[in-house]
Amino acid sequence: MRILFLHDNFPTQFPHVATALAKEKDTEVVFGTTRKEGELPGVRRVVFQRKRNIDEKTHHYLHGLERSIITGEAVFEMCRQLKNEGFIPDVVYGHSGWGPPLFIKDVFPKSRLLCYFEWFYRSYGSDVDFDPAYPPTVDDEARIRMKNAPILLDLESCDRGLSPTHWQHDQFPKEWKSKVDVINDGFDTDLCKPVAGAKLKLDRIGLDLSDVTELITYTAWGMEPYRGFPQFLRAIAKLQRKRPNLHAVVVGEDRVVYGRKRDDDLTWKQEMLQTLNMDETRIHFPGKLPHEELRQVYQASSAHVYLTHPFILSWSMMECMASGCILIASDVPTVTEIVTDNETGLLVDFFDPNAIANRIEEALDHPEKMQRIRDNARQLIIDNYSLKKTLPQHLDWIKGK
Repeated sequence: MRILFLHDNFPTQFPHVATALAKEKDTEVVFGTTRKEGELPGVRRVVFQRKRNIDEKTHHYLHGLERSIITGEAVFEMCRQLKNEGFIPDVVYGHSGWGPPLFIKDVFPKSRLLCYFEWFYRSYGSDVDFDPAYPPTVDDEARIRMKNAPILLDLESCDRGLSPTHWQHDQFPKEWKSKVDVINDGFDTDLCKPVAGAKLKLDRIGLDLSDVTELITYTAWGMEPYRGFPQFLRAIAKLQRKRPNLHAVVVGEDRVVYGRKRDDDLTWKQEMLQTLNMDETRIHFPGKLPHEELRQVYQASSAHVYLTHPFILSWSMMECMASGCILIASDVPTVTEIVTDNETGLLVDFFDPNAIANRIEEALDHPEKMQRIRDNARQLIIDNYSLKKTLPQHLDWIKGK
């Protein structure tokens, strides 16, 4: 079998399936991406390059569609080169929404096209209207409707689609749901596992918290309202005044990845640190960490806080559960598909910093109860979301079994 993976980044959702397929006899795996860094054993990485950026004069409703078309065009040219070299895939598996799969059926009409569908955008009932302080405008409604254009094109052209959670799958129009299956990416529970007595010491960046007895952790791509960053810092500011030994580690970049940017020149990190009276010697910002160091953060954590709008579920939530970390998470559908309050985690009102602080204290003050929840959470991931369970399902799905 010949298979072509497509994603702007590398290897994102596909490292385990790509590596597993590359090990199989008579299977050739190619990965098309814009990334020039990174390797997977047995996988040939091929780079595609966009010819230009979007034109700022284009109507802003169309920026996402234009970017997708520019990406799709670059993938189309890359595929033509592969075709000229004699590589014609049996299967093409691409990430939908950003353009890579758009023209696959034009260059490889006989190839089976699979699409990974993370999200279908809606103005109401999920992430966009979640925060009452920022209700969607008429302009937002029209712009968000147009964001679905490349996704709808992929839904029409693909042979099958896949979504990682049932709640994310539920966001898709009923006319297309039967074409999209649900299989989670899965997690390596032999790597993401508890380590008794673990302490956080990252020599690479000079972060030594090995003497800290109360360590609260938070991870996200960016420090932004969509992932509850302001509420988290407000909760930590309150706890710092009550618990002199408490430290917090915030993993991620000082930027907005999802949702609205600020109207001023400040980042949310700058705004919160200027507004809150915090002991900045007890809150640590190591930036983006490689996965090996991120696992050490989870293993050393006294409690991990995961806050989110009803949106795409982050890998971090399930990795910290697999690592035996006590999870404090927002009570929203994307979380509650996985987490049961007081059984596999502690649920909390996304908007309430006081409630977040109280649940953190509950986790710190009741270690015996928390150990039961930690054990339950890890077992849940092992039973339902470990690679040992999901990877065979994913491989069979790719092969059409």
